[in-house]
Order: sequence, then structure tokens, then C-alpha cells
Amino acid sequence: MAEINASDVMKLRKMSGQGMMDCKKALAETNGDLDEAMTLLRKKGLATMAKRADRSASEGKVTVKSSGKDTVLTSLCCETDFVAKNDDFKEVADKVADAALQAAPGSKLAEQEIEGKKVSELITELVSKTGEKTEIGDWAKMSEEENTVVGSYVHFNNKMGALVKIVCENPSEKLQKLADEVCMHIAAVKPMALNKESFDQEVIEKEREIAKEQMKDKPAQIIEKIVEGKINKMISENCLVNQKFVKNEEMTVEEAVKDAGGSKIAAFERVAIG
Repeated sequence: MAEINASDVMKLRKMSGQGMMDCKKALAETNGDLDEAMTLLRKKGLATMAKRADRSASEGKVTVKSSGKDTVLTSLCCETDFVAKNDDFKEVADKVADAALQAAPGSKLAEQEIEGKKVSELITELVSKTGEKTEIGDWAKMSEEENTVVGSYVHFNNKMGALVKIVCENPSEKLQKLADEVCMHIAAVKPMALNKESFDQEVIEKEREIAKEQMKDKPAQIIEKIVEGKINKMISENCLVNQKFVKNEEMTVEEAVKDAGGSKIAAFERVAIG
């Protein structure tokens, strides 16, 4: 068996971020080969991931990051709040956001490379340190275009956030502040759609069926009117543009946007953990 010296242990610790004893053990099992020891530590992470695959990853960290005209909102999920507050976890969450800035919307972040490694490798190494199931959750990306403002917000618990894009004639600090406040509204109120036109038709039909079942004892001639009234109310309450703005309930979100100099909301995204 090769002699394991302290300098190699320190070198592997720096490479892997693992504890001294784990590094010493890995080197002992691989006869002092640093590359093989690093592979062994990664395998340890993969084994932990497989073992805990059925666990719930309902904690974690939502991260917002901007570069140039692009803004991303990413989520990295784990099992406990304790790990979510760990510096190693926060570092990987930050790198996931960096990877998202380089990625096309909707692509798999796990396959993206950052600093010479795939995101999936970073997560595997993190799992070998924490022993918890860790996975990338939902993520979103928005890009500012001419005559638009992109707002962002992450709640103080780091478990939910939002992005919004507002069309305007002249971007301003007032509109930028409003855009960030609209994101706060989105994170808290959870709108289901931007407007009536973009509302999920499957959801509408399901709600219509439920309403008809609830009204089945009513006279046939009034059922349709009552059902449609319920559907219109549901749509109105769950469309972002029609909701009462949390910062000023005397206005709808759409009215608040126009009051701040915006023309309309082009899109929004909400990302949450748990």
C-alpha cells in the first residue's frame, strides 16, 4: 500500500471539498492516486443520491442573478433547511445560476458546464459532502429587449421568487421599482396566468365541471349562467393583470403598471421550493 502523506490529503481536500478523514480514506483505497481518489469520492456522492432518491427535497435556495440584459431565477433543492444554509450548498446554488445565464430557456441545467465541470458533477460532489438528496428545481430566464424592463424578487426565506417583463415607451427608475414590486406580488399571490387569454383551458374546463356538479340541483335554465359567473370570477381572481396590487389594493396590477409608465406586462415567471 502506498504511503499517504499529508500534502496529498490536503491537495485532495482542496480538489473535492471533502473532510480530511474522507480524503485520507479515499487515498488509502486508491493507493494514493489523486484522480482515482477524486473519482471514488464522486461515486460516493452518486451512491448517496441513489440511496436517497425517494426522499423529499422540499428545502433549498432560490437564486436570482443578472448579467448584461439577462436575468435568471433558479432553484436548488435539498432535504433540510440546515443544508440549505450551508456555505457549500450556497456556492453550488450560485454556480447553478451562472450556468442558467449561459443556457437557453428550458434547457437542462444539469448538462451545462461551468468552470470546466458539468452542473451534475458539482451536485454529485455536493451530495458526497452533505449526504442529502440534492436536485435542480424549476428555473426561468428573461432578457431585456428594447423598451422593456425586467423586474426580479426573491423572498427573504430564499424559497420563492419571481421575474416579470414590462413593455414601456421609456424605461425609468420608477418603472424598474414597480417591476420589482410586481415580482413581490407574484411571489406572494401566485397568479395562475397573465390574463384571460393565456389561462389554461384544461383548468377552466375542470372548474366548469365542478361548478356544474355543485349546481346540479338548481333549475336547468339558471345553471349555465351561475356556472359561467363562477368561472369568470375564478379567472379574474387568478389573472395577474386583474389582481389587486399588494402594494396598493386600490389598483389592479395592470393599473399600477400603467401608472408607473408601463404599457403592459409581457410575461412573468414564479419559482418556488416546497
